Amino acid sequence: MSKSWTWIGPYTFAILAVLLAGPLLSNLTLVQSVLIPYLHLSGSHAIRLVADLLALAILWVLAFNVREEIPDNGRASTFLRNLALPLTTLVVILFANKAFQTVGLPLIERIGPSRFASGYAIGLVGSGLWLTATWILSLSSLREAFTPSSQTRCQGGPTLSEGEDSGQEEKTEASSELKSTTATLMVNASTPGMLGRYKVLKELGRGAMGLVYLGKDPTIQRFVAIKTMRLDQIDNDDKLQDVKARFFREAESTGRLSHPNIVTIYDAGEENDLGYIAMELIEGTPLKQWARKPDLMPVNEVLLTLATVADALDYAHQQGVVHRDIKSANIMLTKDRIVKVMDFGIAKMASSSKTQTNVVLGTPTYMSPEQIAGKKVDGRSDIFSLGVVLFELLTGQPPFTADNLPALLFSIAHHPHPAIRTLRPGLPPMVQEIVDRALQKELPHRYRRAEEFGRELRACLQSLAA
Repeated sequence: MSKSWTWIGPYTFAILAVLLAGPLLSNLTLVQSVLIPYLHLSGSHAIRLVADLLALAILWVLAFNVREEIPDNGRASTFLRNLALPLTTLVVILFANKAFQTVGLPLIERIGPSRFASGYAIGLVGSGLWLTATWILSLSSLREAFTPSSQTRCQGGPTLSEGEDSGQEEKTEASSELKSTTATLMVNASTPGMLGRYKVLKELGRGAMGLVYLGKDPTIQRFVAIKTMRLDQIDNDDKLQDVKARFFREAESTGRLSHPNIVTIYDAGEENDLGYIAMELIEGTPLKQWARKPDLMPVNEVLLTLATVADALDYAHQQGVVHRDIKSANIMLTKDRIVKVMDFGIAKMASSSKTQTNVVLGTPTYMSPEQIAGKKVDGRSDIFSLGVVLFELLTGQPPFTADNLPALLFSIAHHPHPAIRTLRPGLPPMVQEIVDRALQKELPHRYRRAEEFGRELRACLQSLAA
């Protein structure tokens, strides 16, 4: 949702101006003396009717834009988002009828009272059914907003910026996240006062591990994002010790990463059976915002951004750290247009409390074939996932889609991706070659290093600028 709602001002002003101008103009002597013969309306009545209908049209456009601005977060915002259009349509029909009955009676006579009444009844019943059906279908989102254990989902980072088309990606992400959350996280509704040396200020949302809090280090007055994971859900003591060991081992390895394009991990610890990781607080927008039409980034900006991500990944891979969950929601652009890759190692940390073996990690839409097979992954898995991000940023859709999760996973593992230039013909052939190599299912045919991937992206960018 937009941080500022000032854009609503012009719409509100336009509605008020039209409603005010109608009566003022209709009282002019010149207008009152005019008669519109075909419609059998006086000039004053015609102006009043047009003003009322124009105001209602602006109101409907406002509702449409409000719907686009409200995030589809699966909670109260989703409920309001879904109801905006049907509710406004019902209001428009009611007030349009009142306007016709007040100043447009001659026009009703010309149309025919029975025809007008039938049209009004159809519109009223249709919009009412639309509103009722939407209300019923969105009740789960409303319940989610008032369920203490269901918190707003943070898409991979401490800054909650959302907005996307609800397609196959969202269905599969939701399925994966639900399974992960059920298996590993039964979060406490109460917000802790302190986590280690960090003062907890408020809840930001949910990340891959669990709840995310805004914290402050009182020693150096630094704000941080604190990601947490429940450890008291593990009954087996031996399993608990193993989980803790893996948790802190992963935190230590990712904490060693020091790169300008990777979110920094400051600290990790345990407080009252709650594992936590304190990390850099980022204010920005995830690439997910530009992964659907009509909000696609310019091609040159996509290439430069993902080349920067590839360099950051290559650095991490050289340090022995694989991300495992690269997706457009885990790559942020700050207000200063600095690229930040988030949640290194978080997917593996979140899996530490699972009791299953051979657990598949990652977000289904972006998984590599070897992830789906449950094999040990290396940096080339991240390269495949970054290729998926490149594909969707250039076309507005992921390369692999299906009606259900098993079909999606099978498609990623066995079906070829569509030729990117068939979806966006204006792209240069070199872009097609880069995407094809990044999305190779066989590891020997894929880029060996992310640095090589980034180098080719920059070469393509230079060829476009030439």
